[in-house]
Amino acid sequence: MSTPKASLKPRKSAVQARSAATVEALHTATLQVLIQQGLVRCTTTRVAERAGMSVGSVYQYYPNRDALLAAILEKHLVRVADAVEHACVGLQGATVADMAAGLVTTLLTAKLREQAVSKALYAIAAERGGAELVARINVRMVGAIAAMLATAPDAYFEDPALIAAISLSAIVGPVRTLLEGNAPPAFEATLEQQTTLLLKAYLQAHAASSTADA
Repeated sequence: MSTPKASLKPRKSAVQARSAATVEALHTATLQVLIQQGLVRCTTTRVAERAGMSVGSVYQYYPNRDALLAAILEKHLVRVADAVEHACVGLQGATVADMAAGLVTTLLTAKLREQAVSKALYAIAAERGGAELVARINVRMVGAIAAMLATAPDAYFEDPALIAAISLSAIVGPVRTLLEGNAPPAFEATLEQQTTLLLKAYLQAHAASSTADA
């Protein structure tokens, strides 16, 4: 992305600005314009109109449109990571089968709960400093998954971080297919079931292999 990284940062935080509600209204309006009118027509002017405020008010919080888009992308990804971390803590000590099922359900719910939003943000991620942000979020999720796997009573993973990274990719891959519009008929209806089967088989096979080598 050609825009300097510094220009993607908000001018001031919601706390400093005295009104988190104003920032939330801007985020909501941006998503609505982005979903309904697309990226090209998602301008600060249209966002301000949708939010019921002046363009000048928008610039009090964000220096430009890209900074606003980067903010809503980060908010979305952080929400996904928070959900995964919370689930992984709750699943510590469970069997690998239960871990797989719980992780798949949590991640799919977080990413696809508002599918129109996810599609819109996925489409802009590569242009809005998204690659670095996604990498940072993935580190958080891989760490949480690895910590969870290390507590499995029915398996031993020599390299939990590696298994966690592959497990995360195994879930995210089908989600990407869906969000990119490349999924065949009936894909979404069976996504959770099929992805759970895939991850369960992977973790159980790796667990069995680790036990045999021990």
